[in-house]
Amino acid sequence: MARGPNAGQARSERARRARALGRRIAQLYAGLVAFGVSLALMVRAGLGLSPWDVLNQGVARRLGLQFGWVVIALGLVVLLAWVPLRQRPGWGTLSNVLLVGLVANAALDVLGRPSQLVARGALLAAGIGLNALATAAYIGVGLGPGPRDGLMIGLARRGHSIRTVRTALEVCALGAGVALGGTLGVGTLAYALSIGPLVHVLLPRFIVHPPVPGGRATAVDRCP
Repeated sequence: MARGPNAGQARSERARRARALGRRIAQLYAGLVAFGVSLALMVRAGLGLSPWDVLNQGVARRLGLQFGWVVIALGLVVLLAWVPLRQRPGWGTLSNVLLVGLVANAALDVLGRPSQLVARGALLAAGIGLNALATAAYIGVGLGPGPRDGLMIGLARRGHSIRTVRTALEVCALGAGVALGGTLGVGTLAYALSIGPLVHVLLPRFIVHPPVPGGRATAVDRCP
């Protein structure tokens, strides 16, 4: 009889942890799918991309490959750079490398190329907004950083500030992308100015942590 309440509490704890993990996995993959779609929207807008995607697009144009395949390939290259930095990929990291590019290709196959500036502007705005939402959803589950974020973190741990490392990486990616024929435009500036504030607002709503031992949730765990 003494073991009954304890056994019931243990089952309840396992069930809560299973539900939390299920939500994290569902949110992870929803975020990655949305991220891939957001890239396709910005590509079809033709008004400029984020620095890393200017590089992806430039490589794709030079090699005659689909955009999404280059996203995957360069993601793998960046992931290799983690090795000397002793960064360890998580489940979300590997999913990011493979899924985002595949979804971007599928979305690009479906989306048309609008000619009117208003329609292109609408695609750009939708792409940036969806990208911010997807980023918050993906980061919020804490299942591993994306390949580029992991590279930034690994370099920052060598004694450099996050701001300096991120700026340097994005400037290098942007310069190389433009040299290869990627699209630099008003969308690049709009993305750079808006993505940080948007993710800052959205991220607290998407943070999901497993229940803490003992059945008590933290304030972060209770975020909607």
